[in-house]
Amino acid sequence: MTGLIKPGYQPKESAQRLRNPPKRRAVAHDYEGSEQKALISWLHGEWRRGTEVGQAYPVTYHVPNGGQRSKKTGADLKAQGVKAGVSDLVVMEARGGLHGLYLEFKATPPRHAATARSQRDWLALADERGYGAVLARGLEEARQVLREYMGLPPTEVAGDRHRLEAGTDWKG
Repeated sequence: MTGLIKPGYQPKESAQRLRNPPKRRAVAHDYEGSEQKALISWLHGEWRRGTEVGQAYPVTYHVPNGGQRSKKTGADLKAQGVKAGVSDLVVMEARGGLHGLYLEFKATPPRHAATARSQRDWLALADERGYGAVLARGLEEARQVLREYMGLPPTEVAGDRHRLEAGTDWKG
């Protein structure tokens, strides 16, 4: 009879796998992502409580530059304008004579990642252009940065504000 396997037969590969099962890799934990989520959750709570630092919540956003992507997706995103090194969080609130805040967030040491050259270059560029540019290592340091920044007086615009004529009217 064809197609029948003798009782007790095991292919060599399966027998070897039984003797030496593959090692399971530990699940990698995203400490930076977890802490950044905690920071945003804290900021949301401060906003709901009506605190000064909480006023940053509606104008703070994350730039999703990191993460594993296929080469095609990476190339597509780059073609759409994604730039290496852009800071993790942006606060679209002008304070203390600054235009806004770029915050590069790292996990609390010793679980923090190295700051890439592109990230340091982006912070330098933001600083040169009149933005607050800060590296925060860990949740507590990031909270301190946000408290300090939102404690600064609002930046006032001197003179008339210019409105762009090009583009579609989004107000109407």
